[in-house]
Amino acid sequence: MPRRIVIVGNGDIPEGVAEAIDGADLVIRFNDCRSAGRGGLRTDVVAVCNTGRPALAMLGGGWPSLEAVQQARAIWCVRAPEKFSAMRARLAASHSDLDDFCDDHTLGFETFARLTGRALRIVPQAVHDRLDGALSADAPAPYVVPSSGLVVVADVLENLAEAGDDVSLAGFGHQGWPGHPFAAERRWVEARIDEGRLRRLHPASRAG
Repeated sequence: MPRRIVIVGNGDIPEGVAEAIDGADLVIRFNDCRSAGRGGLRTDVVAVCNTGRPALAMLGGGWPSLEAVQQARAIWCVRAPEKFSAMRARLAASHSDLDDFCDDHTLGFETFARLTGRALRIVPQAVHDRLDGALSADAPAPYVVPSSGLVVVADVLENLAEAGDDVSLAGFGHQGWPGHPFAAERRWVEARIDEGRLRRLHPASRAG
């Protein structure tokens, strides 16, 4: 049976979509799940940035006790450790301020998942590699990595969604940290929408 999958970013979410999000078959949120509330409450997967400062902040703070994290059945680590290990030398030369960017904290999330009975999954490096290829063809300004949001969208379309599934986005404003190529990411998303593989969730949408 076709499923409704909603990927909810931490950007602005329009009024009126919470019901549609909570009525989905699978809801994916990110990191500290700031989208929960106005963006509904249901959370099946929390996709985390498992390297660098964001990972340390989550593992060293109150992240495990967040309601959305408690509700989730699975934790997805967005950054393949081997990919980021290979990036370390290049970033040391180009972005000396990102000296801890590639530090891997996957083990902390793996331990949390194991101790709390949740599934843990690492998004395959191949997803990130293919995204880099697609984004580079768009000739963006030099960037560090694609955003975690885009990596998860690509992963869902490539490895999770099946024929007939409805995959929608909310809370994706394509802006934020300058190390992400947001203009190129927006164009990548719009191309998937034009192909009919993805859509943006609007207030007119209804849970079905």
